[in-house]
Amino acid sequence: MPVTPRTSADLITRFPELAALVAYQETSWINPERLPYREALASSALQDSGLSLHSVEDATARLARFAPWIAEAFADTHDSAGVIESPLVEAAALKQALSVMMPTANAPLGRLMIKCDHALPVSGSIKARGGIHEVLKQAERLALDSGLLMHGDNYRAFEQPALREHLSRQHILVGSTGNLGLSIGIMSARLGFRVTVHMSADARQWKKDLLRERGAQVVEHTGDYSEAVEAGRREAQLHANAHFIDDESSQDLFNGYATAASELARQLAEQSIQVDAQHPLCVYLPCGVGGGPGGVAFGLKQVFGDAVHCFFAEPVHSPCMLLGMLTGEHDAIAVQDIGIDNHTCADGLAVGRASAFVGRVMAPLLSGIYTLHDDTLLELLALAHDSEGLRLEPSALAGVPGVLRVLEDSPHWQTWRQATGLGTPAVQANTTHVVWSTGGSMVPRDVWEEEYQRGKALLARRR
Repeated sequence: MPVTPRTSADLITRFPELAALVAYQETSWINPERLPYREALASSALQDSGLSLHSVEDATARLARFAPWIAEAFADTHDSAGVIESPLVEAAALKQALSVMMPTANAPLGRLMIKCDHALPVSGSIKARGGIHEVLKQAERLALDSGLLMHGDNYRAFEQPALREHLSRQHILVGSTGNLGLSIGIMSARLGFRVTVHMSADARQWKKDLLRERGAQVVEHTGDYSEAVEAGRREAQLHANAHFIDDESSQDLFNGYATAASELARQLAEQSIQVDAQHPLCVYLPCGVGGGPGGVAFGLKQVFGDAVHCFFAEPVHSPCMLLGMLTGEHDAIAVQDIGIDNHTCADGLAVGRASAFVGRVMAPLLSGIYTLHDDTLLELLALAHDSEGLRLEPSALAGVPGVLRVLEDSPHWQTWRQATGLGTPAVQANTTHVVWSTGGSMVPRDVWEEEYQRGKALLARRR
């Protein structure tokens, strides 16, 4: 039975690992509930979730149906024929540069790659797949129900005045720290929906400005992500034709995120990169409320089974998923409940209360979670640019330290490596590490430059 949170002291007595969280220390947690994939499929967590490979395939098919319209509606998708996908690139220079920051791993590092979701078209972040998918699913349902679209039609029909006028009578709402709001707002407005994005205090001004420029209404809040979500949910209840996109529990978002798994599998195959027990895949995903990384991890387990090991990464100031999964309280506990402030430069990860839906689904699938300081994120931002020419936002760097965490010479990581088959130098040398880069291409140059200079200064002190 889960505990009832009362005070930090009570919780730390039950869960000693929380002492590091309360002290804002970087820490790692290996998930004790993770199961072999076949057993995970039979677990109540997945059986009761309503998720399946079929639901992910349905999302993939929907995105394909809309591709002809997307290709015409968004210039940055012309070359990909309307397909929402990002490159997978090897990062040999960053791999070499990491030794400057974190010389803690004694095992062979293997191959380091970056899944460049910061370069996704339309809205420039991991949120593009999930957010765009749910908006498109809502548009498709409304169009089919109205008779203005028929099964088998070319989806360029969404440019027809009658269909756009019909969608203009519908209202899309969402609460966001920024990137989900961009994907929902940009796509909804382009289709003709009325769209309102409730933004938390952590959301960057440039994201609010861009949304307004693209035709979305932005409501600003002085509180955090949870307040923005709740405000959006309440407003949606006031409108008969409203659809609230709930980042905390939406299966449509989750399935959209999960479509990235088949894309990654194809890209690995195209680069002749093998994935199996002797050639494992380790994937590191920045985590806010959990929907984006949870969906990707779910899809990856569907494709690769026990050959893939997924880790979430959170700021030390916002470790909501680690807190929720460790205690079993999920969304019944927030980081503020144990004295953590939820203030971080990684605005996309500034979430105090995790999704219970994602936490429960991930219980038998996720390998672990680790936390990292804001200064580490900024140092890595500078390091990624100087080594690989990447322009990323701070939250997009959270996956990078995971590459070395899993190889640390500590008892709990040694035990994990032995249990998962990564305990030998040969297998470690054959491991492919994928850092999921979640956002940054749309950041204004002056905003990025300020964070880059801060990271450079921090690196200089380290050296």
